[in-house]
Amino acid sequence: MTKDPELLIGLSDGELEALADGVLSPAVQKRLDELLARNAEGQLSATEQAELEHLLDRVDHLTTVKTRARYRLQQKTAASRT
Repeated sequence: MTKDPELLIGLSDGELEALADGVLSPAVQKRLDELLARNAEGQLSATEQAELEHLLDRVDHLTTVKTRARYRLQQKTAASRT
């Protein structure tokens, strides 16, 4: 197996599970929901638009980490069966 840090090699199952289950904090999720609703109504200022883009980038990053963690868990499970 390669030593690609993006594959989250070296983490315990518990650490991988914690990453796979990660979510935005309630306060950040609430703010994201507010900005998305106001954006749908065309009511965001330039500053709020930038904030929304930043939060969406965070969501994308979180999704990527969660996917990598799930993938690594699946790899470890498959390897332990062989």
